[in-house]
Amino acid sequence: MRTLILSDLHLGSFSNADLLRRADLRAPLLAALEDVDRVVLLGDVLEFRHGPQREAIARARPFFEDLGRALAGRELVITAGNHDHGLVEPWLERRGEREQPPPLQVEQLLEPSAVSPALERLARWAAPASVRVAYPGLWVRPDVYATHGHYLDCHLTVPTLERLSVGAMCRMLGRPPASLRCVDDYEAVGAPLFAWRDAVARFGSTGSALNGIATVSAWRALGGGGRAGGAGRAPAAGAGRGSPARVLRRRAFAAGFPLAVAALNRAGLGPLRADVSAGELRRAGLLAMGEAAARLGLGDAYVVFGHTHRAGPLPGDEQREWRGRGGARLVNAGSWTYAPIFISRTLHRSPYWPGVCVLVEDAGAPQVKQLLLDRTLAEIAPARERPAAARPVSA
Repeated sequence: MRTLILSDLHLGSFSNADLLRRADLRAPLLAALEDVDRVVLLGDVLEFRHGPQREAIARARPFFEDLGRALAGRELVITAGNHDHGLVEPWLERRGEREQPPPLQVEQLLEPSAVSPALERLARWAAPASVRVAYPGLWVRPDVYATHGHYLDCHLTVPTLERLSVGAMCRMLGRPPASLRCVDDYEAVGAPLFAWRDAVARFGSTGSALNGIATVSAWRALGGGGRAGGAGRAPAAGAGRGSPARVLRRRAFAAGFPLAVAALNRAGLGPLRADVSAGELRRAGLLAMGEAAARLGLGDAYVVFGHTHRAGPLPGDEQREWRGRGGARLVNAGSWTYAPIFISRTLHRSPYWPGVCVLVEDAGAPQVKQLLLDRTLAEIAPARERPAAARPVSA
């Protein structure tokens, strides 16, 4: 069986960063489905943090209708991530209402109608494809496991908003990351956060703190204005653009960042590091995913995940970094999202270039495929983001 896995579509994004909303960018993916037997959408399929779920679902309809027609008679598997955890939240809530449920396993296979009205609607639109739901992941074959990867935030050393939120929840519940051993443990510290954020977005568009604008602004300030960098460094070329007051604020923010991280560690939210360089983002994400895979007992399986949007392993990557401490062989499915802070303005130099999927065949290592390498930055960027030349981000 040939399975194509893609992650982080973020359909319904407030910023129009979701590339598969556009028919011209769906075309390469639909063409790639001709000789596959199954498609797995590996979480963060929808963007529920930018506004009401109904709006994101409505914007996703053309994609699911096109996907269903292209995949007619074959299987579509949908799982959830941290940005669309609301897809599975109704099922998770109901399963414990009548009696003590059995422990969650690394794979629950479910019918859409048994999970949530939202998934039932997506399944109708995707007909005549056959739709199933898997959570928190799917055994694609006996030695290949696919999951969104949001559990890695519990072990991440980069102080992202998600990591800080999970750290605070772990501390409040008395469940330190070192104590997490199973799916129920990870859901206990993550699900309340996801439900709160979905609830905030239910009644209208959210502010910058939830839709990612504040986070991107922070990366820009730390990195020198246009790309991910390292805290405490001298500003990169171009960082001095803007008013003197703005430049001083950026420098003060970068200088104070290590002190803020040290304070967070003292507060028990760590361990965290003040390095937010592109290389550290990659290394920290892989170490954290490897840790989660070991704690979930995945052994030396190939573990296909998304979440960090950093595809790989790519040519030139250090293979040792892509091996978890328990032996898991890590593969990242990248994203289908336009993220200007990480995408190179020099064509295709960035490992965050969108349009990635992973092909899993009956044997052999999963293969990372890049379907939008023939597109220019002007072709993938939203109209308001048409860029001038800038430095590439490589990590």
